[in-house]
Formats: sequence, structure tokens, C-alpha cells
Amino acid sequence: MNLGTRYLGLSLRNPVVASAGPLSLTVDGVRALAAAGVGAVVMYSLFEEQVRRELERDIELEQAHEESFAEALSYFPAVSTPTERGVADGYVDLVRRASAAVDVPVIASINGASLGGWVEIAQQLADAGASAIELNIYFVPGDLTITGAQVEQRHLDIVAAVRRAVALPIAVKLSPFFSSPGNMALRLVEAGADGLVLFNRFLQPDVDIETLSVKPSVALSSRFEGRLPRTWIAALAGHTPASLAATSGVEESADVVRYLLAGADVVMSTSALVRHGAGYASNLIAGLQDWMTRHGYASVDEFRGLLAVPAGADATALQRAGYVAALENARRTYGALHH
Repeated sequence: MNLGTRYLGLSLRNPVVASAGPLSLTVDGVRALAAAGVGAVVMYSLFEEQVRRELERDIELEQAHEESFAEALSYFPAVSTPTERGVADGYVDLVRRASAAVDVPVIASINGASLGGWVEIAQQLADAGASAIELNIYFVPGDLTITGAQVEQRHLDIVAAVRRAVALPIAVKLSPFFSSPGNMALRLVEAGADGLVLFNRFLQPDVDIETLSVKPSVALSSRFEGRLPRTWIAALAGHTPASLAATSGVEESADVVRYLLAGADVVMSTSALVRHGAGYASNLIAGLQDWMTRHGYASVDEFRGLLAVPAGADATALQRAGYVAALENARRTYGALHH
């Protein structure tokens, strides 16, 4: 049985990928994921804010040295110490050590919303041995004067800048909340993205009605959340040369199969692996193999995209027809409860 797939031009032993999360915070964590059989590991994200703080620190150091004599090379200002290692430096080093420790592709992840220090860090990650870079563009425009066109352009500018800086494959983890997610996905590919990760999950705070306060919270994804990315993967499959990665809502091997049928090249999981441990990846892979055996498939390519939107079909009409059919089914199901 051939579980092999290709993602971002990389050959993977299977389509189950560990996405960015706490399990890839250490080299040992990356080793555990690789030992469980995943096809690739996406490292936990380096955040733009961390890079920006270090750039500001470097500027402060440079300014503090402006009035020092050239021969005073041993002098170092009090704002920092020569032995201080930055977060960005530590992340690059972790990527270097993780890449050397496992025999599966290690994909670096950068999370941000502006150009910031991404370009320089992207080059460092390429030099550190990362097989690819995932750009997690987490941009929630709180400024109500920012237009949709400006939001889209910022995404495109980030991708284009990183594309100019590195030759590594680039994947973009994007939001589903564009007015036309499919068109935005195609424009990101035109800007230089080699792959698309559908979708980013925006963290939404809760309200504590006793303390009258807003509570930041992080919730693991549920299986229901897989329906939205599957819809867009099915629409994009066959209509773009870019790789398609599915993320969110992967709890069981059946969810992996569903995404592959929709047309995904790889299926990423964080929540299930956090819930059950790194070793749970082997369950997802074994379940995929079992399903393929029962249905007579010898390779993933034989059934990938079987449920994608057919080439030449009116995708808008199909989406509308599915919507109407779902409402009709709901009317029959729930309407019967009142008779």
C-alpha cells in the first residue's frame, strides 16, 4: 500500500502532518512525532512580536555604541549582555537541531500580521535546514477604517516579500473570512505561495458575566470545524497548482479520509495530538490504511479529490444546491419532531 504524497514539492511518506503546536516546542517532541509516523512536522510558531522586540533591542544596542571608541571593543552597554540569546536565535537553532534529528521534513512557522522582521528570519530558517516555511498570517483588523482591499494587499505583500528572500517552498495559512476566499487563495499563489493551509482559527474571547470581564481562551478544534475547510479545498482542488493542506477538525482517521476525498494533499492535526499525545498519529495513519484496504485502494492518489468540485462545473451553483439540499434535509428532520 502506498501512502506517499507530495506537499510543497516535498515527498512525504504519508499525508498525516503534525501542525504547529506545543508538541513541537522541543527536539524531543519533534522526535516523538516522527517516531509516531507523521509525514512531516510543522514547528510551533515564532511570533512577529518576538522578532520585533529583538530588532528594537538591536537598534538600542547600536545607538548605545554610536559614541564609543572603536578600540573599546570589549565594551558592551548595560541594556543587554553579550551572552543573551534572543528568542528568534533560539527558534532558528531549534529548527536546525530538529531538522538534523529526524528523517521527515521539518517546516518552520512564522506567525504575524505585518512585514516586520519576517524576511530576515525566513532567510535564517532556510539556512538552518527548514524544508519549507509556513506563513501564519494572523491579522484581525481592529481598525474599522481598514478596507477589505487593504487587508488582502497586506497578505499579498508579506508573501511576495518572503518569496523574494528565500528559495524554500512557502505555505500560507490563511483565514476563511475574506469576502471571496477562493479568489484570495489564487492571488496568494500568484504572489509566490507554493501551498495553502486552510484555515487559520481566530481565537475568540469569552465573557465572564460575574466578573464583567473578557476572558482570553484557546479551545481545541472540534470535528464540526472541518466542514468549512473541506468545502474550500473541494472547490480549489484541480484549479490551482499549489499544494492544499487541511487543518482543523481532525479527530479520527475518518476525518483524514474526508479531507483527502475533498482533494487535500496533506491533513494536519494539532488538537487530536494534544488531546491524545504524539503517538496518536499512528492511530490516524493506521485508520487511513484500514479504510483504504476495505475500499480497495492501493494508493492515496487513487481516491484523492474524488469528491472535489469537478473541472468545468459551476461551483457557485453546486454550493447553492448543497445549501438548499441541506435546508430541505433539516426541514424534514427537525420539522418531524413537531408532528
